[in-house]
Amino acid sequence: MSDHRRFIHKSPRPHHAQAIKTARAAASPTSAAPPVRLQKALADAGLGSRRALEEWIRAGRVRVNGRTAQLGDRVAATDRVLVDGKAVRQRSATRPHQLQVLLLHKPEGEVVTRRDPEERPTIFKHLPGLRDGRWITVGRLDINTAGLLLVTNDGALAHALAHPQRAVEREYAVRVQGAVTDEMLQRLRDGVALDDGVARFTAIQFAGGERSNQWFHVVLREGRNHEVRRLWEAVNCRVSRLKRIRFGNVILGARPLPGQWRELTDEEYVGLLTLAGFPIKMRPHKS
Repeated sequence: MSDHRRFIHKSPRPHHAQAIKTARAAASPTSAAPPVRLQKALADAGLGSRRALEEWIRAGRVRVNGRTAQLGDRVAATDRVLVDGKAVRQRSATRPHQLQVLLLHKPEGEVVTRRDPEERPTIFKHLPGLRDGRWITVGRLDINTAGLLLVTNDGALAHALAHPQRAVEREYAVRVQGAVTDEMLQRLRDGVALDDGVARFTAIQFAGGERSNQWFHVVLREGRNHEVRRLWEAVNCRVSRLKRIRFGNVILGARPLPGQWRELTDEEYVGLLTLAGFPIKMRPHKS
């Protein structure tokens, strides 16, 4: 096997300490909230990404003050908004949107959906309750994949972080069955034709094992379905274990344990918003 360089994990490079200080100073609520576009109000309520919510509006699923909503509508906190006949509790000037992001350690054998027709366990049973809105995952992990999963109450942030245009790195620990050669690894770096286009690992690091059971750390900059598994299968190797250990600047580490969650640190939070192209707006800290 050829020698593989270790990955160096670097957070984005804004001046984090100053960004955190400035954002905290701006975290207090304003005295008035002007009307905002309907899709923004729905996204702020945690109902999904703005792009998805625009489709809901086009489909006639949203009503404002008794009439079917149209794209371009603006709403204030006092307007009555219904989605599929259910009232939406909007943010207000005295109850502004407080962006939250959690890191969940997803166990194997659980699905990333709220309701599963097969009644398999879902990751949402592990998450704390929200006063309003709902938790939205940043991308997905399949039932047989474990590891780092970010969840947020902001649909726009979830959409931005998962969008291919942002090219946010995802790092996985993967156990591979099959004889792995240097030529295979080079193919995986150069690019392999899959059914949905060419895909590649931007980095591969040997992480231990021998013969037909070897561990690698691999990095992708997109999140296609089963992409890690399909890439290895394309070079005649089978993935027997798969765990995501990093998303952007956020690293899983030894804690939390499977099925547990934690809040992001201030540095992780600021770095993640930077990767998403969002303004730095800190969470109010509990006294």
